[in-house]
Amino acid sequence: MVVITTPWSKKHKKLTKFGSLPYNLSNSFAETVSCQQLIDYCYERGDIALIEEYQKSHSLEYTPNGGSLDLREEIAKFYGPKITADNILVFPGAQVAVQTAAFAVLGRTEDDDDTSWTQPHAIVFTPGYQSLVEGPRHAGSEVTQIQLQASKGWQIDVEEVKQAIQPNTRYLVLNQPYNPAGTLIPASTQEALVAVARQHTIVVLCDEVYRLLEHDDDSRIPAMCDAYERGLSIVTQSKPWGACGVTIGWIATQDLELKERLWNVQYFGCACPSRASELQGIMVLRASDQILQRNLQIIRSNMKLLDAFLEQYKEFFSWVRPTAGAVAAVYFKGPWTTEELGQHLAEAGIGVKPAYCFSGENVVDEVDYFRIGYGESSMPTALRKLKEFADRHKDKWRSQMSS
Repeated sequence: MVVITTPWSKKHKKLTKFGSLPYNLSNSFAETVSCQQLIDYCYERGDIALIEEYQKSHSLEYTPNGGSLDLREEIAKFYGPKITADNILVFPGAQVAVQTAAFAVLGRTEDDDDTSWTQPHAIVFTPGYQSLVEGPRHAGSEVTQIQLQASKGWQIDVEEVKQAIQPNTRYLVLNQPYNPAGTLIPASTQEALVAVARQHTIVVLCDEVYRLLEHDDDSRIPAMCDAYERGLSIVTQSKPWGACGVTIGWIATQDLELKERLWNVQYFGCACPSRASELQGIMVLRASDQILQRNLQIIRSNMKLLDAFLEQYKEFFSWVRPTAGAVAAVYFKGPWTTEELGQHLAEAGIGVKPAYCFSGENVVDEVDYFRIGYGESSMPTALRKLKEFADRHKDKWRSQMSS
Protein backbone atom coordinates (compact mmCIF):
# COMPACT_ATOMS: atom_id res chain seq x y z
CA MET A 1 0.00 0.00 0.00
CA VAL A 2 1.33 3.45 -0.93
CA VAL A 3 1.48 5.89 2.00
CA ILE A 4 1.15 9.58 1.13
CA THR A 5 3.12 11.52 3.71
CA THR A 6 2.29 14.92 5.18
CA PRO A 7 4.23 17.71 3.46
CA TRP A 8 7.26 18.50 5.58
CA SER A 9 6.94 22.20 4.88
CA LYS A 10 3.31 22.34 6.02
CA LYS A 11 4.40 23.07 9.58
CA HIS A 12 6.75 25.75 8.29
CA LYS A 13 4.04 27.46 6.24
CA LYS A 14 1.85 27.72 9.33
CA LEU A 15 4.80 29.04 11.32
CA THR A 16 5.52 31.77 8.79
CA LYS A 17 1.83 32.53 8.25
CA PHE A 18 2.08 31.19 4.70
CA GLY A 19 4.94 33.47 3.74
CA SER A 20 3.47 36.66 5.15
CA LEU A 21 6.19 37.42 7.71
CA PRO A 22 7.66 40.86 7.00
CA TYR A 23 11.29 39.69 6.72
CA ASN A 24 11.61 36.69 4.46
CA LEU A 25 14.81 34.67 4.27
CA SER A 26 12.81 31.60 3.39
CA ASN A 27 12.22 32.00 -0.35
CA SER A 28 14.17 29.78 -2.69
CA PHE A 29 13.80 31.64 -5.98
CA ALA A 30 15.74 34.42 -7.63
CA GLU A 31 14.35 37.94 -8.05
CA THR A 32 10.91 37.71 -9.62
CA VAL A 33 10.12 39.12 -13.04
CA SER A 34 6.85 40.90 -13.85
CA CYS A 35 4.63 40.54 -16.87
CA GLN A 36 5.37 44.15 -17.81
CA GLN A 37 9.11 43.47 -17.70
CA LEU A 38 8.66 40.52 -20.04
CA ILE A 39 6.67 42.67 -22.45
CA ASP A 40 9.31 45.42 -22.27
CA TYR A 41 11.99 42.87 -23.13
CA CYS A 42 9.88 41.82 -26.13
CA TYR A 43 9.68 45.41 -27.35
CA GLU A 44 13.44 45.84 -26.93
CA ARG A 45 14.19 42.91 -29.23
CA GLY A 46 11.34 43.70 -31.64
CA ASP A 47 9.35 40.59 -30.71
CA ILE A 48 6.02 42.26 -31.46
CA ALA A 49 4.24 39.17 -32.78
CA LEU A 50 4.74 37.43 -29.43
CA ILE A 51 3.18 40.38 -27.59
CA GLU A 52 0.24 40.42 -29.99
CA GLU A 53 -0.39 36.71 -29.53
CA TYR A 54 -0.19 36.96 -25.75
CA GLN A 55 -2.37 40.05 -25.39
CA LYS A 56 -4.92 39.50 -28.15
CA SER A 57 -4.88 36.55 -30.48
CA HIS A 58 -4.01 33.36 -28.62
CA SER A 59 -6.71 30.72 -28.53
CA LEU A 60 -8.18 29.30 -25.36
CA GLU A 61 -8.40 25.86 -26.91
CA TYR A 62 -6.50 23.01 -25.34
CA THR A 63 -2.77 23.11 -25.89
CA PRO A 64 -1.10 19.88 -27.03
CA ASN A 65 -0.35 17.28 -24.38
CA GLY A 66 3.18 17.89 -23.16
CA GLY A 67 3.40 21.45 -24.46
CA SER A 68 3.18 23.39 -27.71
CA LEU A 69 5.91 23.07 -30.32
CA ASP A 70 7.07 26.69 -30.17
CA LEU A 71 7.72 26.50 -26.42
CA ARG A 72 9.47 23.14 -26.68
CA GLU A 73 11.68 24.54 -29.46
CA GLU A 74 12.73 27.43 -27.22
CA ILE A 75 13.49 25.06 -24.35
CA ALA A 76 15.59 22.77 -26.55
CA LYS A 77 17.96 25.66 -27.34
CA PHE A 78 19.30 25.38 -23.78
CA TYR A 79 20.67 21.88 -24.43
CA GLY A 80 23.04 20.06 -26.75
CA PRO A 81 22.31 18.67 -30.24
CA LYS A 82 20.72 15.44 -28.96
CA ILE A 83 17.87 17.39 -27.36
CA THR A 84 15.25 18.75 -29.74
CA ALA A 85 11.64 19.78 -29.25
CA ASP A 86 10.73 16.08 -29.50
CA ASN A 87 12.80 15.41 -26.36
CA ILE A 88 10.93 17.93 -24.18
CA LEU A 89 7.80 17.41 -22.10
CA VAL A 90 6.26 20.57 -20.61
CA PHE A 91 4.54 20.67 -17.20
CA PRO A 92 2.85 23.34 -15.06
CA GLY A 93 6.00 23.73 -12.94
CA ALA A 94 8.47 21.11 -11.70
CA GLN A 95 6.53 19.63 -8.78
CA VAL A 96 4.24 17.46 -10.88
CA ALA A 97 7.15 16.63 -13.20
CA VAL A 98 9.00 15.04 -10.28
CA GLN A 99 6.00 12.87 -9.41
CA THR A 100 5.37 11.97 -13.06
CA ALA A 101 8.96 10.83 -13.51
CA ALA A 102 8.81 8.59 -10.43
CA PHE A 103 5.65 6.84 -11.61
CA ALA A 104 6.88 6.55 -15.20
CA VAL A 105 10.21 4.98 -14.24
CA LEU A 106 9.07 2.87 -11.29
CA GLY A 107 5.40 2.18 -11.82
CA ARG A 108 4.05 -1.07 -13.13
CA THR A 109 2.26 -0.86 -16.49
CA GLU A 110 -0.45 -3.06 -17.96
CA ASP A 111 2.17 -4.59 -20.28
CA ASP A 112 4.41 -5.82 -17.45
CA ASP A 113 4.49 -9.61 -17.14
CA ASP A 114 3.08 -10.87 -13.82
CA THR A 115 5.72 -13.58 -13.57
CA SER A 116 8.78 -11.42 -14.29
CA TRP A 117 7.86 -8.09 -12.70
CA THR A 118 9.52 -7.30 -9.37
CA GLN A 119 9.16 -4.31 -7.11
CA PRO A 120 11.75 -1.73 -8.19
CA HIS A 121 14.33 0.00 -6.03
CA ALA A 122 15.40 3.63 -6.08
CA ILE A 123 18.25 5.62 -4.51
CA VAL A 124 17.65 9.15 -3.20
CA PHE A 125 19.57 11.67 -1.10
CA THR A 126 18.59 13.45 2.08
CA PRO A 127 18.26 16.17 3.31
CA GLY A 128 16.35 17.18 0.22
CA TYR A 129 13.27 18.51 -1.43
CA GLN A 130 10.51 16.22 -0.20
CA SER A 131 9.09 15.33 -3.62
CA LEU A 132 12.50 14.02 -4.69
CA VAL A 133 13.00 12.07 -1.46
CA GLU A 134 9.46 10.67 -1.17
CA GLY A 135 8.40 10.48 -4.83
CA PRO A 136 9.78 6.96 -5.51
CA ARG A 137 8.07 5.61 -2.39
CA HIS A 138 4.77 7.14 -3.54
CA ALA A 139 5.28 5.26 -6.82
CA GLY A 140 5.51 1.97 -4.91
CA SER A 141 9.27 1.55 -4.97
CA GLU A 142 11.68 0.34 -2.35
CA VAL A 143 13.94 3.25 -1.47
CA THR A 144 17.44 3.65 -0.07
CA GLN A 145 18.20 7.07 1.35
CA ILE A 146 21.81 8.24 1.37
CA GLN A 147 22.44 11.02 3.87
CA LEU A 148 24.64 13.82 2.64
CA GLN A 149 26.78 15.53 5.25
CA ALA A 150 28.01 19.06 5.73
CA SER A 151 31.28 17.65 7.07
CA LYS A 152 31.84 16.23 3.58
CA GLY A 153 30.83 19.44 1.83
CA TRP A 154 27.37 18.02 1.03
CA GLN A 155 29.12 16.06 -1.71
CA ILE A 156 27.99 12.71 -3.15
CA ASP A 157 30.22 9.73 -2.45
CA VAL A 158 30.11 7.54 -5.56
CA GLU A 159 31.20 4.50 -3.54
CA GLU A 160 28.16 4.90 -1.28
CA VAL A 161 25.96 4.91 -4.36
CA LYS A 162 27.62 1.75 -5.66
CA GLN A 163 27.06 0.01 -2.34
CA ALA A 164 23.38 0.99 -2.35
CA ILE A 165 22.67 -0.55 -5.74
CA GLN A 166 20.54 -3.71 -5.69
CA PRO A 167 19.59 -6.10 -8.54
CA ASN A 168 16.23 -4.29 -8.87
CA THR A 169 17.61 -0.71 -8.73
CA ARG A 170 16.04 1.26 -11.56
CA TYR A 171 16.22 4.89 -10.47
CA LEU A 172 18.80 7.31 -9.08
CA VAL A 173 17.50 10.73 -8.04
CA LEU A 174 19.91 13.67 -7.90
CA ASN A 175 19.52 17.38 -7.19
CA GLN A 176 22.35 19.50 -8.56
CA PRO A 177 22.87 22.34 -7.76
CA TYR A 178 21.78 21.06 -4.38
CA ASN A 179 18.84 22.33 -2.37
CA PRO A 180 19.06 23.20 0.55
CA ALA A 181 22.83 23.88 0.60
CA GLY A 182 23.56 25.50 -2.78
CA THR A 183 26.54 23.21 -3.43
CA LEU A 184 27.43 21.49 -6.70
CA ILE A 185 29.22 18.25 -7.52
CA PRO A 186 32.20 18.48 -9.89
CA ALA A 187 31.98 17.16 -13.44
CA SER A 188 34.16 14.19 -12.46
CA THR A 189 31.57 13.04 -9.91
CA GLN A 190 28.78 13.42 -12.44
CA GLU A 191 30.77 11.36 -14.95
CA ALA A 192 31.37 8.64 -12.37
CA LEU A 193 27.68 8.50 -11.45
CA VAL A 194 26.68 8.25 -15.10
CA ALA A 195 29.16 5.42 -15.61
CA VAL A 196 27.68 3.50 -12.67
CA ALA A 197 24.13 4.12 -13.89
CA ARG A 198 25.01 3.00 -17.41
CA GLN A 199 26.60 -0.18 -16.09
CA HIS A 200 23.42 -1.09 -14.19
CA THR A 201 20.87 0.35 -16.68
CA ILE A 202 19.59 2.85 -14.13
CA VAL A 203 17.58 5.91 -15.08
CA VAL A 204 19.06 9.06 -13.54
CA LEU A 205 16.81 11.99 -12.77
CA CYS A 206 18.50 15.26 -11.90
CA ASP A 207 16.51 18.13 -10.46
CA GLU A 208 18.35 21.02 -12.12
CA VAL A 209 16.10 23.89 -11.07
CA TYR A 210 19.12 25.99 -10.00
CA ARG A 211 21.20 25.27 -13.09
CA LEU A 212 22.28 28.51 -14.84
CA LEU A 213 22.65 30.20 -11.43
CA GLU A 214 26.20 28.97 -10.83
CA HIS A 215 28.09 31.76 -9.11
CA ASP A 216 31.05 30.97 -11.37
CA ASP A 217 30.07 29.87 -14.87
CA ASP A 218 33.13 27.62 -15.06
CA SER A 219 31.67 25.37 -12.36
CA ARG A 220 28.59 24.45 -14.42
CA ILE A 221 28.26 20.75 -15.19
CA PRO A 222 26.37 19.32 -18.19
CA ALA A 223 22.64 18.84 -17.94
CA MET A 224 21.87 15.21 -17.15
CA CYS A 225 19.84 14.87 -20.35
CA ASP A 226 22.99 15.80 -22.29
CA ALA A 227 25.36 13.73 -20.16
CA TYR A 228 23.48 10.43 -20.18
CA GLU A 229 21.27 8.68 -22.72
CA ARG A 230 18.89 7.58 -19.93
CA GLY A 231 19.08 10.86 -18.05
CA LEU A 232 16.17 13.11 -17.12
CA SER A 233 16.65 16.84 -16.51
CA ILE A 234 13.91 18.64 -14.60
CA VAL A 235 13.71 22.44 -14.72
CA THR A 236 11.26 25.12 -13.66
CA GLN A 237 11.21 28.77 -14.60
CA SER A 238 10.59 29.66 -10.96
CA LYS A 239 14.17 29.50 -9.71
CA PRO A 240 16.75 30.99 -12.14
CA TRP A 241 14.36 33.36 -13.90
CA GLY A 242 12.10 34.24 -10.96
CA ALA A 243 9.04 33.44 -13.10
CA CYS A 244 7.17 31.58 -10.37
CA GLY A 245 3.70 32.61 -11.49
CA VAL A 246 4.25 31.48 -15.06
CA THR A 247 4.19 27.90 -13.73
CA ILE A 248 6.14 26.37 -16.59
CA GLY A 249 8.58 23.51 -16.07
CA TRP A 250 9.78 20.58 -18.15
CA ILE A 251 11.57 17.28 -18.41
CA ALA A 252 14.23 16.84 -21.09
CA THR A 253 15.55 13.41 -22.08
CA GLN A 254 17.30 11.73 -25.00
CA ASP A 255 15.30 8.53 -24.43
CA LEU A 256 12.15 8.81 -26.56
CA GLU A 257 10.79 5.48 -25.29
CA LEU A 258 11.08 6.79 -21.74
CA LYS A 259 9.53 10.07 -22.84
CA GLU A 260 6.53 8.07 -24.10
CA ARG A 261 6.11 6.52 -20.63
CA LEU A 262 6.35 9.99 -19.11
CA TRP A 263 3.69 11.23 -21.52
CA ASN A 264 1.39 8.35 -20.60
CA VAL A 265 1.66 9.15 -16.88
CA GLN A 266 1.40 12.90 -17.44
CA TYR A 267 -1.86 12.39 -19.33
CA PHE A 268 -3.62 11.48 -16.07
CA GLY A 269 -2.28 14.45 -14.11
CA CYS A 270 -1.61 17.61 -16.08
CA ALA A 271 -1.98 16.97 -19.79
CA CYS A 272 -2.33 20.54 -21.07
CA PRO A 273 -0.49 23.65 -19.86
CA SER A 274 -2.13 27.06 -20.21
CA ARG A 275 -1.40 28.76 -23.54
CA ALA A 276 -1.02 32.11 -21.76
CA SER A 277 1.59 30.52 -19.51
CA GLU A 278 3.32 28.99 -22.52
CA LEU A 279 3.58 32.39 -24.19
CA GLN A 280 4.93 33.96 -21.02
CA GLY A 281 7.35 31.04 -20.79
CA ILE A 282 8.62 31.83 -24.29
CA MET A 283 9.02 35.48 -23.27
CA VAL A 284 11.10 34.38 -20.27
CA LEU A 285 13.37 32.13 -22.32
CA ARG A 286 13.96 34.72 -25.04
CA ALA A 287 14.90 37.26 -22.35
CA SER A 288 17.02 34.73 -20.48
CA ASP A 289 20.33 36.55 -20.82
CA GLN A 290 18.97 39.80 -19.37
CA ILE A 291 17.06 38.11 -16.55
CA LEU A 292 19.90 35.79 -15.52
CA GLN A 293 22.46 38.59 -15.61
CA ARG A 294 20.28 40.71 -13.32
CA ASN A 295 19.59 37.84 -10.95
CA LEU A 296 23.21 36.75 -10.72
CA GLN A 297 24.21 40.33 -9.88
CA ILE A 298 21.71 40.29 -6.99
CA ILE A 299 22.91 36.86 -5.85
CA ARG A 300 26.59 37.79 -5.92
CA SER A 301 25.92 41.04 -4.06
CA ASN A 302 23.90 39.22 -1.41
CA MET A 303 26.60 36.55 -1.09
CA LYS A 304 29.07 39.26 -0.06
CA LEU A 305 26.66 40.31 2.68
CA LEU A 306 26.29 36.72 3.85
CA ASP A 307 30.07 36.25 3.86
CA ALA A 308 30.35 39.29 6.14
CA PHE A 309 27.52 38.05 8.36
CA LEU A 310 29.03 34.58 8.74
CA GLU A 311 32.39 36.11 9.61
CA GLN A 312 30.95 38.59 12.12
CA TYR A 313 28.81 35.94 13.83
CA LYS A 314 31.04 32.90 13.35
CA GLU A 315 30.73 32.21 17.06
CA PHE A 316 27.10 31.26 16.42
CA PHE A 317 26.74 30.35 12.74
CA SER A 318 28.67 28.38 10.11
CA TRP A 319 28.06 26.91 6.66
CA VAL A 320 29.47 25.13 3.68
CA ARG A 321 29.73 28.14 1.40
CA PRO A 322 27.34 27.71 -1.54
CA THR A 323 28.61 27.90 -5.12
CA ALA A 324 25.34 27.86 -7.08
CA GLY A 325 21.71 28.80 -6.82
CA ALA A 326 19.99 31.12 -4.38
CA VAL A 327 19.89 29.09 -1.15
CA ALA A 328 22.32 28.14 1.61
CA ALA A 329 22.26 25.76 4.56
CA VAL A 330 23.43 27.39 7.79
CA TYR A 331 24.35 25.68 11.05
CA PHE A 332 23.35 27.31 14.35
CA LYS A 333 25.95 26.60 17.03
CA GLY A 334 23.80 28.02 19.79
CA PRO A 335 21.56 26.29 22.34
CA TRP A 336 18.50 25.79 20.09
CA THR A 337 17.62 23.31 17.39
CA THR A 338 16.72 24.81 14.03
CA GLU A 339 13.08 24.12 14.82
CA GLU A 340 13.38 26.20 17.99
CA LEU A 341 15.39 28.85 16.18
CA GLY A 342 12.78 29.01 13.42
CA GLN A 343 10.05 29.52 16.01
CA HIS A 344 11.91 32.36 17.74
CA LEU A 345 12.75 34.00 14.42
CA ALA A 346 9.13 33.78 13.27
CA GLU A 347 8.03 35.49 16.46
CA ALA A 348 10.43 38.29 15.49
CA GLY A 349 8.93 38.46 11.99
CA ILE A 350 11.81 36.67 10.26
CA GLY A 351 11.24 33.61 8.09
CA VAL A 352 13.78 30.82 7.52
CA LYS A 353 13.31 27.14 6.70
CA PRO A 354 14.25 24.81 9.59
CA ALA A 355 15.83 21.43 8.96
CA TYR A 356 12.55 19.52 9.25
CA CYS A 357 11.52 21.00 5.87
CA PHE A 358 14.18 18.78 4.27
CA SER A 359 14.39 15.79 6.60
CA GLY A 360 10.91 15.44 8.08
CA GLU A 361 11.17 14.08 11.58
CA ASN A 362 14.60 12.53 10.90
CA VAL A 363 16.61 15.58 11.94
CA VAL A 364 19.90 14.56 13.52
CA ASP A 365 22.59 17.05 14.51
CA GLU A 366 24.63 16.38 11.36
CA VAL A 367 21.82 17.75 9.18
CA ASP A 368 20.24 20.24 11.59
CA TYR A 369 20.87 23.18 9.28
CA PHE A 370 18.34 25.87 8.49
CA ARG A 371 17.99 27.18 4.95
CA ILE A 372 18.08 30.80 3.91
CA GLY A 373 17.38 32.27 0.50
CA TYR A 374 19.40 35.13 -0.92
CA GLY A 375 18.12 35.52 -4.47
CA GLU A 376 16.01 38.64 -3.95
CA SER A 377 16.80 42.34 -3.71
CA SER A 378 14.83 42.46 -0.43
CA MET A 379 17.27 40.05 1.23
CA PRO A 380 19.62 42.72 2.74
CA THR A 381 16.78 44.17 4.80
CA ALA A 382 15.87 40.74 6.16
CA LEU A 383 19.53 40.01 6.90
CA ARG A 384 19.78 43.23 8.92
CA LYS A 385 16.85 42.03 11.00
CA LEU A 386 18.62 38.70 11.52
CA LYS A 387 21.69 40.62 12.74
CA GLU A 388 19.54 42.59 15.17
CA PHE A 389 18.02 39.33 16.39
CA ALA A 390 21.49 37.84 16.94
CA ASP A 391 22.67 40.94 18.78
CA ARG A 392 19.68 40.77 21.14
CA HIS A 393 20.29 37.11 21.97
CA LYS A 394 24.06 36.63 21.76
CA ASP A 395 24.79 37.15 25.48
CA LYS A 396 22.14 34.59 26.45
CA TRP A 397 23.45 32.19 23.79
CA ARG A 398 27.00 32.53 25.10
CA SER A 399 25.84 31.89 28.65
CA GLN A 400 23.92 28.77 27.70
CA MET A 401 26.68 27.47 25.41
CA SER A 402 29.26 27.75 28.22
CA SER A 403 27.13 26.15 30.93
